[in-house]
Amino acid sequence: MNIQHIRNATLVVEYAGKKFLIDPMLADKGTYPPFPNAPRDDQYNPLVSLPTSIEDIISDIDAVIVTHLHYDHWDEAAKEELPKEIKLFSQNEEDATEIRNAGFQNVEVLQEDTVFEGIQLVKTKGEHGRGEILKVAGHVCGIVFKHSSEKTLYVAGDTVWYDAVQEVIDTHKPEIIVVNAGDNQFNEGGSLVMGKEDVYEVYKAASDAKIIAVHMEAVNHWTLSREELKKFADEKGFSSNVSVPNDGDSYSF
Repeated sequence: MNIQHIRNATLVVEYAGKKFLIDPMLADKGTYPPFPNAPRDDQYNPLVSLPTSIEDIISDIDAVIVTHLHYDHWDEAAKEELPKEIKLFSQNEEDATEIRNAGFQNVEVLQEDTVFEGIQLVKTKGEHGRGEILKVAGHVCGIVFKHSSEKTLYVAGDTVWYDAVQEVIDTHKPEIIVVNAGDNQFNEGGSLVMGKEDVYEVYKAASDAKIIAVHMEAVNHWTLSREELKKFADEKGFSSNVSVPNDGDSYSF
């Protein structure tokens, strides 16, 4: 498999001969107003440009997976640029309806037993924060990819560490885990995605896995930098297990 980190949570995953685009935010730098009541709320999103052209990102894509509809995962540019007949997976019927309303004709709701071109796609649970903020943050999902010719890949999505993430690791034993680890926060309510301690919990639960940390430094409400996560991993002794890609970086397994 090959995993290319594009920007924020956007990934291009080549797996068992198929090419997946995950959580496409494709707008130019500075297109959208900042998330309010949050750090850097004078800076427009995305904070950084795409590392390559939209044409390169979407060429030869076999399917798109949208874990939820927040605009840093599914934006107006993605709706405009992606072909309307492309295969697209969503987390639930509510999201699927909204995606269909944007003109997409081939939308399927992910299940725990979805199969696409011989590849198992397992929808996993996620919690987009802890406590009261969950009412605002809404539903999210992750995905486990499985195929006899590939290692098992777990893309955790916009979730903090909690017991359901542990259960996914225990059940599916992924060898590659992608975590959204910018510790994004509003001024109140705490972490919306994983912070450094959450990533450490993932490592302790899957100490043989390779962890790739994304969703960093791309939208205004991030609080954990790449450098801080790398330093923390070094101090805790798991830096050889975690990769913190720059936008555009690729990994093959």
